[in-house]
Amino acid sequence: MMQEHTPIQSIVSNTSNKELQLIGEKIINNQRINFNDGVLLFEKASLPYVGALANFVREQKHGDKTYFNRNFHIEPTNICVFNCKFCSYSRLYAHKEEGWELSIDDMLNIVKKYDDQPVTEVHIVGGVHPKMNLHFFADLLKAIHAHRPDLHLKGFTPVELDYMFRKAKVSVEEGMKILKDAGLQSLPGGGAEIFHPEIRQQICEDKVDAEGWLNIHKTAHTLGMHSNATMLFGHIEKYWHRVDHMEKLRQLQDETNGFNTFIPLKFRNKDNDMSHVPETSVVEDMRLYAIARLYMDNFNHIKAYWPMLGRQNAQLSLSFGVNDLDGTIDDTTKIYSMAGSEEQTPSMNTEQLVTLIKQAKRQPVERDTLYNVIKDYSNVAWNETLSAVAN
Repeated sequence: MMQEHTPIQSIVSNTSNKELQLIGEKIINNQRINFNDGVLLFEKASLPYVGALANFVREQKHGDKTYFNRNFHIEPTNICVFNCKFCSYSRLYAHKEEGWELSIDDMLNIVKKYDDQPVTEVHIVGGVHPKMNLHFFADLLKAIHAHRPDLHLKGFTPVELDYMFRKAKVSVEEGMKILKDAGLQSLPGGGAEIFHPEIRQQICEDKVDAEGWLNIHKTAHTLGMHSNATMLFGHIEKYWHRVDHMEKLRQLQDETNGFNTFIPLKFRNKDNDMSHVPETSVVEDMRLYAIARLYMDNFNHIKAYWPMLGRQNAQLSLSFGVNDLDGTIDDTTKIYSMAGSEEQTPSMNTEQLVTLIKQAKRQPVERDTLYNVIKDYSNVAWNETLSAVAN
């Protein structure tokens, strides 16, 4: 008796390209795809093909569960010693009158605004200010932790950390221990951009390189801290640069298992030195998310940062491998709105975010930073249904 094919098996077996068919069979059989497979998917696979495979993997791992958390951001400064070509956010130290810098008291006051709210995480990233050193940030972490010990402190990209440690003349391990002892619990994924030096030299040549970025995350993992990973896509990189980037992350995850999630970040071209570079289409964005899900097989979670994509496209990404939409986020976040993101006031309350996920026929689950479940909102209904949460 002939065995019936499942829908995903039928999609793969009906693919005319034999190479893509073999890649699909690997994925269905839970076998790792390699570098050449990843490049081939970018070069030849259609959006429906990679989307179907990515959704298959996503549902194998998580079913319909779609995670979010209640978080807010603190951006200590947009004054920066570095000059990344894609950045619309920072202001060079020589032009610091155009920027902002917050004191420890200023930032503690931001935390106090949320004293009566059930937020679980504060996300602290900003520019690299020469006067905001390692001990300044250690004092900030101690102050926040003393005020609200239950708040998870996630902060500082390797770009910030590398500068802090070099200026303080401490090793990466010594610096990470100082910050951990002050209350830092995990690292965000920023500053990765594209790892390959061929691209890095053109878009961010003066900041920490790929080896330094990976070493800081590896050190954090060794100390028992988790972190996230990102990739800035859709500018001057080629497909193989993307796969090379993901491969380096996948290798480190094999070694440490310290990454929580992978976050592809779409390049936006407003008001920066790369404004002449056109942005990618929604189709290309979704292909990227799908292929990331297929390639990053040892990352449990793929996150779409909804303020960058816009709410409708974030919903769409849930059919292309994504299972996390970040969080409610406070509207003080400027890094992406200044670059031309879809959301100029990137903040949603819990009801809006839950409704957005439900509209996509997925199951909204509130998590903490480490993906422990706080509340499943599948059967939670508000008295008043929102008319729309889309753009």
